[in-house]
Order: sequence, then C-alpha cells, then structure tokens
Amino acid sequence: MRSWPTPDVPRIDGASVPLALFDTADEVIRPVGTFGADGTAGLYVCGITPYDSTHLGHAATYVTFDIIHRVLLDNGHPVHYVQNITDVDDPLFERAERDGVGWRDLGESQTDLFRSDMEQLSVIPPRDYIGAMESVDEVIALVQRLLDNGSAYVVDDAEHPDVYASITATEQFGYESNYDRETMERFFAERGGDPDRRGKRDPLDALIWRAHRDGEPAWESPFGPGRPGWHIECSAIALNRIGDYFSIQGGGSDLIFPHHEFSAAHAEAGCGIERMAGHYVHSGMIGLDGVKMSKSLGNLVFVSKLTDAGYDPSAIRLALLDSHYRADRDFSDEILTDAVGRLDAWRVALRTPGTLAGAQALVQEIRTHLASDLDTPGALADVDTWAREYRGENEAGAGELVSTALDALLGVRL
Repeated sequence: MRSWPTPDVPRIDGASVPLALFDTADEVIRPVGTFGADGTAGLYVCGITPYDSTHLGHAATYVTFDIIHRVLLDNGHPVHYVQNITDVDDPLFERAERDGVGWRDLGESQTDLFRSDMEQLSVIPPRDYIGAMESVDEVIALVQRLLDNGSAYVVDDAEHPDVYASITATEQFGYESNYDRETMERFFAERGGDPDRRGKRDPLDALIWRAHRDGEPAWESPFGPGRPGWHIECSAIALNRIGDYFSIQGGGSDLIFPHHEFSAAHAEAGCGIERMAGHYVHSGMIGLDGVKMSKSLGNLVFVSKLTDAGYDPSAIRLALLDSHYRADRDFSDEILTDAVGRLDAWRVALRTPGTLAGAQALVQEIRTHLASDLDTPGALADVDTWAREYRGENEAGAGELVSTALDALLGVRL
C-alpha cells in the first residue's frame, strides 16, 4: 500500500531535549526508550477503516503522533513508523451496501482522500503503510502459532468455525488498559466485540479469524476460509515490521480497550514476551460544540472540507494543538478562528524577528515543552509571547531559526 509524499523536515540548531510521554499501562510520564541498536524508535499507530472521510478526530490523532515523530527525529532517532489500514471489515461492508457501491471501491476512494488530507497537514508518512488484505498471510501464520501453543481455539460451530484467542493466554492480560472486568465488558460490547457468541470460553475472548459467511470476502487458511479479526491484524503487521518489542504503540483513547489490549496480548502470547511496547500512548477524543464527534451522531468536521473552504493547513494544526493531546477536547468555529489569528500574528512577527539570542531561547523553550509529554499549549503560548513582546533589534538568522523550528517541530509553516 503506498502512503503519501514525505514533507521536508528541516534540522534545527541547538540542543535537543529527550522525549518523555505518559504511558497508559504504567500511568506515569517517563522517558521514551526501547530503541534499536542504531537508535531507531519503533512507532506503530493504528490507521483508519476507510469508509468515510478524514474528520478532525482522525486528524488530531495523526497530528499528535506526527509531533512525537518530529521530536524523536530532533533527538537524533530514526523512526520506523508503521501504520495499518483496515481495508476489509464490517463497517466498510455496511457503508458500501448502504451507498450502493463496491466495498473495495469505497475503501480505495476514502484511502485516497486520507492520503491527501495527511499530505495537506504535513504529516510525515509511515515507512510501512500496510493494508489488512496485504497482511492476511501474516495473520494466518500468527493465528496458527496461537493455536499451536494453546493460546487460541476454534469454536464448536460446524457452519462458522471461528477462531478465538483466550484472555487467559497471558498472565498480564489487562495491564495495558488497567480496566476492571466490568469496564472491559462494557467497552468490549460497545467497540466491536461479540460477548454473546455461542461457543466462546469467555465472553471477552477476541475473534482472530472469522470463518467465511455468504457475501463476505475470504482467504484460504489451514483452519478454513475466512478473514482476519481486527486486533490480530495490528499484531501481525507490527511483529513483522518493527519486531516483538518497540518504542510506542499509539492511537486514540477509544482504542485502549479492546483494540490495544488485545493486539498486545496476541503478540505477547505468540512470542512469549511480557510486553509488546515500551509506551502505550493515546490521544483524547474531539468533540464539536461540547458533543463527542462521531460518525453515528453525524457531527463530523472533515479536514478536506476545511481545506476546500480555504483554511490554511497550518491553522488547522494549530487548532488541534491548542489543547493537550491526552485531553478530551472541543472543536468549534471560534477555536479555528483563533488559530487563524494566531498564525497571522506569528507571520507578522517573523518580519521583525529580533535578536538571534531571543530566537534561540524560544526554540529551546519549545523543545522543552514538547519533550514534557507533548505540552503543545505551553509551546504555543511561548511563541505567542515572543510574537507579542518586543524582540530587540533584528539580527541575521533569527527569523530563519524560528521559522525552521516551527516547521520541524510543530509542522507549522510560516
């Protein structure tokens, strides 16, 4: 699967600041580590199911991890960024049937729009952008491994012999989310699980291979024709690209459970390890005028609609960065208008950038804020202060340094 063009990410003078992030599993902010022998950071961020356009909830997540990517690069770490795209799944089939189009055609068109939106927003693309259909053989191999070591089982159903992974396959199941059983059951039912499936050993056991049903695509496997479950798709893609232990697994907070809990558990059971990622990092949900933005509510704001209306992608990024990434936060016309005004003010200030020492101090302040669990509100506030106050006599290199830093670290182009 092709991704999208890579934006130019310039290098910045000065000393970088090591990145620390909040880890959902350990519930603490600590330095990011788990680097490869050459210092490479493995970053896996769950991608979209392409049945609708990229809305600001998507954009907030991918801009968040783009900032993480940029800070890691500033720290001198190459980043092996992997992202999947769930191009075969129930929501895609349902939307295609509703709209009277082929599910493959729908998926391809929405994936193209997603690529365009990410390019517009200057998001660094993944090194590996992998569709679920591309990874079927990898999923089959992992399912077989889980069956062979007793971590998975086939339900006793002659017509639909689905394969499930047991939550007892790893002793540490539940460590990633820290949810109690009641919360797990609620989210499992709400977020694509099938607790009432007959033949399961535990209501929370997760589907890893869905036996063929009429009207659905299927691939041949040793356990019968079918298609991958959702969670194991990410497990297999991550294991085969960045290994069984890497720096960061990320996504929106709605993926904490069941998706990230199970994708980690499947990898851990398959490889006999205690933990898949050094950090589990999650961005908050985006609301519109106080109500969570979701497809079911129909209150989505689409990136493509904003750019088509003439909004500068840098202003859209600033609107998303104005609040802390872990917070559930609101979006409104007022927030976007403020972001446009902020971008204009920064551009005006850049005409008289002041002293080089002042510019250098500002860049270090931005670095420090971003390294502290991605404190983008603090970083933006420091630039506001720089733009608002007297900056001294203009010196060569000051404006270029500020402009380069905002581009490299925030993806904001002045």
